[in-house]
Amino acid sequence: MDDLNIADVDLYELLEIDISSTTVDIKKAYRRKALQCHPDKNPDDPNAAKKFQQLLKVLEVLTDEAARSAYDKVLKGKKEAQLRHKELDGKRRKLKEDLEERERQAANRFVKGKTPDQLLKEEIERLRKEGSKQVEEEVQFVLTKLKEEQQLNTEYWDSSKHRIKIKWRTTKNDSTNGGYTYQLLHTFLSKYGDIQALVMSPKKNGSALVEFMERKSAEMAIDFEIGLSSNPLKLEWVDPTNKSAKSTTSNSSLVKESDFESITLTRMRQAEERKRLIAEMMAEDEESK
Repeated sequence: MDDLNIADVDLYELLEIDISSTTVDIKKAYRRKALQCHPDKNPDDPNAAKKFQQLLKVLEVLTDEAARSAYDKVLKGKKEAQLRHKELDGKRRKLKEDLEERERQAANRFVKGKTPDQLLKEEIERLRKEGSKQVEEEVQFVLTKLKEEQQLNTEYWDSSKHRIKIKWRTTKNDSTNGGYTYQLLHTFLSKYGDIQALVMSPKKNGSALVEFMERKSAEMAIDFEIGLSSNPLKLEWVDPTNKSAKSTTSNSSLVKESDFESITLTRMRQAEERKRLIAEMMAEDEESK
């Protein structure tokens, strides 16, 4: 486990199962945990990838008969030692620890047989070299499940085709721009969801454009946002045919395999670049009037 010593961890406790669990139980527990901690589901957790890799090692050890047997002996030995340890007072405990350390050193020097810890290390090293077909199958299952969830929850939404224009009352020479600033507009609109781009007209007061990351956010903003009560906002689709954004989304919530990468890349475009393009569009629009 790279930075985690298997011999020091209760792998069953980590998977929230009992030591008597079957291989089927272990795989089910792994799937549940892996889906919970996968990096795709935890973008804000810098340790998500490490946790996911550690789960793979847990699965690898517990689904291999020889490795699991070696691990169980180490685990049971440690639990028994912990129980004995609790029964001793401080002075006797120190004497016992010193004695056990001397016995351990002597065993390593003179006894031909291998200790449980040594056997476990050898099994882990074997697994590292050989790999595990069961682990590969479980990893593929988790990745397939994650992809299915992403596809089922993804609708095709190109925010550039669903821009919303925003208007409010003001005059050409009004230095307050009708009471609206970029920050105020962003505050009003962001409560509906993530904003892909928001640009106030560089040449005309009382005008702005916004793109939302998701369809439902755009529809809610148009339906409910009024802005300042003293100077209400008017929101409408740039494209008049977009009275219902739903009509332009995919008829199926399932995204084709060939479209999946394209959709992902579309959503990852930088917001600053989007703002620049919209600003240019707005400037050209004003010049044409």
